[in-house]
Amino acid sequence: MGRDDEHEPDALCVQGRMAKFMEPCLLLLLRGQRSHGYELMEKLSDLGFEGTSSDMATLYRTLRQLEDDGMVLSEWEEGSQGPKKRVYELTEDGLILLDNWASVIRQNKDRLTRFLRAYESKGANACESLQPDLEEE
Repeated sequence: MGRDDEHEPDALCVQGRMAKFMEPCLLLLLRGQRSHGYELMEKLSDLGFEGTSSDMATLYRTLRQLEDDGMVLSEWEEGSQGPKKRVYELTEDGLILLDNWASVIRQNKDRLTRFLRAYESKGANACESLQPDLEEE
């Protein structure tokens, strides 16, 4: 394995860490609207998920965990065509969790921006590139 192989943008170790981000996305999509898994996967594409088989597995694993934790409820619903579909909806506790996620994401937005600015800096010491911005605050 060469150095270039270790730094693929879609390296599994990084993708696995980003999978947790699906949780707030699902909560957001379920806010005010019941939906089944396939619909959720389609809507997740608007939030950057690609609908791969690993995304689908993460989707259903996350929905099961959210249901076990009382954040969503589900029930089987007859479809107009085809088999029954499990439909998910947000609970009051799920709405509180969504609010908490939004707060954490808002707090970390600046940190992420600073990280990317330092990463994209051409300087030898990434932290030096942050000093002017830190003084402005």
